[in-house]
Amino acid sequence: MAQRAKAKRFLELHTSGRLLLLPNAWDAGSARIFEHAGFQALGTTSAGVALSLGYPDGERVSRAEMLEAVRSIASAVAIPVTADLEAGYGPAVSHAVETARGAMATGAVGMNFEDSTSEDRLVDVAAQVERIRAIKREADAQGIAFVLNARTDVFLLGVGEPAGRFDEAVRRANAYRQAGADCLFVPGVSDAETIGRLVRALAGPLNVLAVPGTPPVAELERLGVARVSVGSGPMRATLALTQRIAQELRERGTYTGFTENTPPLRHFNRLFERSGELGPG
Repeated sequence: MAQRAKAKRFLELHTSGRLLLLPNAWDAGSARIFEHAGFQALGTTSAGVALSLGYPDGERVSRAEMLEAVRSIASAVAIPVTADLEAGYGPAVSHAVETARGAMATGAVGMNFEDSTSEDRLVDVAAQVERIRAIKREADAQGIAFVLNARTDVFLLGVGEPAGRFDEAVRRANAYRQAGADCLFVPGVSDAETIGRLVRALAGPLNVLAVPGTPPVAELERLGVARVSVGSGPMRATLALTQRIAQELRERGTYTGFTENTPPLRHFNRLFERSGELGPG
């Protein structure tokens, strides 16, 4: 499927009336596993990519390194891929446009774009709106229905007094929607009551991040959530397993951490067999 067709399909998945469950890959191998599991699309995880490269999260990986990881993931699967590109790698409008242009060049059909900085401060709403508009203009110029998932970190960072966070998150998210964002991402919220209020208050589809305490997919769909992503969770679980294996090897000199319930190499060889070059299309 060519990139433009993938982008159109990905946008449609946000308005189909069914919840879009979106796993987040950190490399080509994890992307292939999610694709084989039957998911219709997937996202990348900026934190997962950073950790896999030996960096902490928070734009510590260069734009070029992050886009190369996105390219590897998008080229490994036939389903649509949206890229987690943090805050756009720079404060200027030109930085955001360059990042979005780079994402499109990798074969990605959308991007996450957050309104916080590496210093855990929120960007001015007007400045974020200007950057969102510029990204959408770039997508229009390229003829791609590039799905911009505008993220606000009011709850995630605990900005302001608790009583005012809901209204501030809604104010920001709705401004981003008016500027052209296709989906609205409000991480840091996990209780059903607040999620339901957000669905009713927001002017566009809501993306929820799955964390401990988040309601199951069936309940989120009942609440009207459009999209659920898992962020760096699976990648961190993978690292935690590796830590346990390392500890067992070092302290006990045994191997059960990677020999029990682990498929043989031929299983993954078959799983990753490619019938042809996929590429961005």
